[in-house]
Amino acid sequence: MINKRVFKNIENLKKHIRTHEPSFYISSQTSTVIPYDKIQKVLSPETDYSICDLSLMPKQMKILENGNLFVEGSVSWKDASEFLKPQGLNINTAPTAELALITAGAATSATGERCFHFGNLRSQLKKIYYLDSNGEEKELDSNKKMAILSETHEKYNQDFNQYKEFKNAPFPRFEFETDLLIGTEGQLGVITGVELEVTKNHPVNHLFMLVPKWEDNPDAHFEIIKKIQAFREKVILCELIDENAFSFLPEEDRPNKGQDAIFFEVISEYFDDFYENFIMGLEFVNEDEIFELSETRFHNLRASIPRAVFEENSKMGVTKMGTDVQVKIEDFPKLLEIYKFFSKINVRYNLFGHFGDAHLHFNFMPKTTDVKTCQEEFNRLYREVKELNGSPFAEHGIGIIKQKFIGEFWTENQTTFFKELKKEHDPYNQFFPQGFMNLVVIK
Repeated sequence: MINKRVFKNIENLKKHIRTHEPSFYISSQTSTVIPYDKIQKVLSPETDYSICDLSLMPKQMKILENGNLFVEGSVSWKDASEFLKPQGLNINTAPTAELALITAGAATSATGERCFHFGNLRSQLKKIYYLDSNGEEKELDSNKKMAILSETHEKYNQDFNQYKEFKNAPFPRFEFETDLLIGTEGQLGVITGVELEVTKNHPVNHLFMLVPKWEDNPDAHFEIIKKIQAFREKVILCELIDENAFSFLPEEDRPNKGQDAIFFEVISEYFDDFYENFIMGLEFVNEDEIFELSETRFHNLRASIPRAVFEENSKMGVTKMGTDVQVKIEDFPKLLEIYKFFSKINVRYNLFGHFGDAHLHFNFMPKTTDVKTCQEEFNRLYREVKELNGSPFAEHGIGIIKQKFIGEFWTENQTTFFKELKKEHDPYNQFFPQGFMNLVVIK
């Protein structure tokens, strides 16, 4: 039997945890890897099971003496941004789903578009506060190394090394204390609060440049992604929206003139240098195809595309079929070649995302009769991503939807260490038992 529970205070949450009833904790329900519309069917527990809603937990925000932001309860990214703005500050992570809760973002290791300049969320989380399997309040510090639990732990960390430059690996990092809860998707405890790095809110300029469609001629894409790497200290984000993605917007809202668009948020004090040394040095971009946008228009455009894609999938009655792949910059042409092949299988599609990080989301927009074909193409994609030593799920986690693809990226070191962690931190297997840490991977 599935019980739906809503928690409005910490004490009731602690009491529930102490029952050790298997539970799945949710908040804003914006995750793209959890099929919320089918959640009861997917969980299908044989015993009592709770779906626990934390979206009404009391929220608190304050600036600490060290300048970091303390967040507790149901605080969204939008809440934090609005709280910081009058103080001349800003968050360093900007997920498209700005109404998602920050605590949930920590659990899934979300990143967002500002990662290009500020790094991943893991690097910004300084402390994590959580409830353990006995409902006791615990604190984790990013400055403290995690104790090595076993020889398997050491082997696990060695396996992680090849993915260090990515936002997230096919399996979480377990090097520092805070890693225990970052990206583990609530399988080892319930995050109640975080201490987060923030930054001074510098004036910025917003630009977009039009380039030929990537399917027709990707020369401009390859040139830009290579050269923009030298400007990470001056550019906050570098995003792509392809022509196919723009087609989901009303025609009057499309600024792309039938082409792809690459967007930049540039710190204003560096704008002249960026224009002279980056834009003017591009061989495959026409200066007449570069435009400036207002901040509001810029962010509305960027957020409206994923929203429109999600709505279209809902109308079609299919679960989102998109990728979350990141590769090394030098391997970006190979990734785009894979996506180019996808573009020829006669299924509607689009491509957008974090271009500067070689981290794009290719989305199939299938009819129900196309789902099997798309599934087969994804199987091939992840085999090729593994050959490239890329990260299959760099931003949105594994959840339930992506579990069928992850096994190829694991060895016995991962599955064995996950069992050790669950035994140590979740001895009753009460935290999201259907999560990836309990997967039995058959190769």
